[in-house]
Amino acid sequence: MPNALHASASSEQLGPIPRELATIMWPELPALLDEIKTEVVRAYPEFAEVFAGPHGRFVHAAIEQSLTIFVDQVVRPSVPSPLRDEMIRTFGRFAASRGGSLDTLRGTFRVGARVALRHTKKLGKRYNLSPVFMLSFADTLFAYMDQLEALASEGYLQARSSAEDNQDELRRKILRLIASGSGTPRATLVELAERAGWQLPEELTLVALSAGAHPARTALHGDVLMDLGDPQPYLLVPGALHAERQASLVQALGGARAAAGPTVGPAGAADSLRWARQALGLALAGVITEQPVVHSADHLVTLLLMSDPALVELLAARELAPLQGHTETRRERLTETLRAWLATRGTAAQIGEVLHIHPQTVRYRMRNLDAAFGPRLADPERRFATEIVLRAMRLRERADPLPGSSVTSARTTPRSRGRTRRPPPAA
Repeated sequence: MPNALHASASSEQLGPIPRELATIMWPELPALLDEIKTEVVRAYPEFAEVFAGPHGRFVHAAIEQSLTIFVDQVVRPSVPSPLRDEMIRTFGRFAASRGGSLDTLRGTFRVGARVALRHTKKLGKRYNLSPVFMLSFADTLFAYMDQLEALASEGYLQARSSAEDNQDELRRKILRLIASGSGTPRATLVELAERAGWQLPEELTLVALSAGAHPARTALHGDVLMDLGDPQPYLLVPGALHAERQASLVQALGGARAAAGPTVGPAGAADSLRWARQALGLALAGVITEQPVVHSADHLVTLLLMSDPALVELLAARELAPLQGHTETRRERLTETLRAWLATRGTAAQIGEVLHIHPQTVRYRMRNLDAAFGPRLADPERRFATEIVLRAMRLRERADPLPGSSVTSARTTPRSRGRTRRPPPAA
């Protein structure tokens, strides 16, 4: 037999491996398999746990099947190997499920190839195999290992793709549970987060996005959760929206508008998102001019005053009712003076400086206000309610009427919105 192997390779041309090699290799397979396992563990110590664990028998069988098919194909090169193919794909999926890297997976096959070649070289010396035969064998062996590596990589990438899809869906589920304010127990959220490869933070920030926004995922940190399928898209940022995170968000938005709710614990996420959406609506209406990302925590008073336009209208009709008997122009002037007085509680001279009018004009208007309001302006609660109304009216002057609001005679006229009016020359 050795002479036949030697003669078949003596032409010094690379070619198919002589079938007689199978006779030599069959008895060597058990020792070769053990040697491959030993070398794999030496190169990648984490595989010691694999071989010793519940999946060890399968991995052992996959290597054994691969070696068996290699020897079979020496005898019958075209023999199909569906079982081996599926076992190696499964091995790749198993490696992905354990969180191993693709490089490590591929490396195990290269280790196996080196061990097999080294073992065969020992056989070559024992059976006096020619160098040309060994070159032919090496080429065939490495081509075979390339096949195995490709099959394992295919299984690995399939598993990773499936896992990523599952993780994305699971993360969206976590986000919706948190944002809904449904009272999901923290232990449940923690368990779901572990399955999704995400860590539930102690604090978080909800960010409302303008309709149609599609932030670039690659520009955001990997721990940001997104729900772009919601009619009002939003995302969750672990912790506060500090400068670095805001910069990445602005880059990801590509010009779209957004508003961040206050940073809260998971239990307060629904409120944070609600306030973020309110702030975004006010920004889109022009009431809040901050952009591209509005921080609702900087506009809490504005959110409060603009949270119920119909209620503000009702309150304005009640608190400013004493001015209804005046003409529109005179009502505007008295309202302007009343706002300045409530804001400054200053003298006629100080109010005059604010309004750019003569102190005597201020005194004249204040007498009119006293006559109209009587003791109301001395009542702290009524005075506070009036100031709320005037502040809300000033905010609404920055933009067109918000959806759902109505215009009453207490509101300033449309021509006065959006610009600074010059004071009239007289009362």
